[in-house]
Amino acid sequence: MSLVITQTPIAGLKVVQRARRGDERGFLTRLFDQALLHEHGWNAPIAQINHTRTAQAGTVRGMHYQLPPHAEIKLVTCIRGEIFDVAIDLRRDSPTFLHWHGEHLSADNERALLIPQGFAHGFQALTDDLEMLYCHSASYQPQAEAAVHHLDPRVGIVWPKSIALVSERDQQHPLLSQDFSGVAP
Repeated sequence: MSLVITQTPIAGLKVVQRARRGDERGFLTRLFDQALLHEHGWNAPIAQINHTRTAQAGTVRGMHYQLPPHAEIKLVTCIRGEIFDVAIDLRRDSPTFLHWHGEHLSADNERALLIPQGFAHGFQALTDDLEMLYCHSASYQPQAEAAVHHLDPRVGIVWPKSIALVSERDQQHPLLSQDFSGVAP
């Protein structure tokens, strides 16, 4: 029951494929494996685990990140329903600076996204009443919070559904300025 980790087109951003083992009693899935994930960039203890629920399909949340020295690694897992999970490369001097990558994560496909420091993260709910787990390598620090607008034209995320709902806070995120040069990972 191991995790299979594959590279996306953006260096450091990885898909974690889990294997579910089950029988008539139910199932077991390994959510986190420190030794294996360390080989793929998770080089810190888990500092915080968050559980979220999103009620309505089409809802977009994000695109959030924390500034150094509070930058974090995230492992994002959908445990109920399905999402389109997106990460934007904000790493200064990265060859994929401002490129984004999206993955369908669901309770059924047993996939997670391993997001390194220097990325903004968000998602769109593809089903109603979905739930997610986030493992974070750093605790949330409000003074270090930053975000990219989910419709920023410099990034150009193509959301799979019409956007039904965005929080007032996420709607207020500014567009990237022309002189935005990224963050140090």
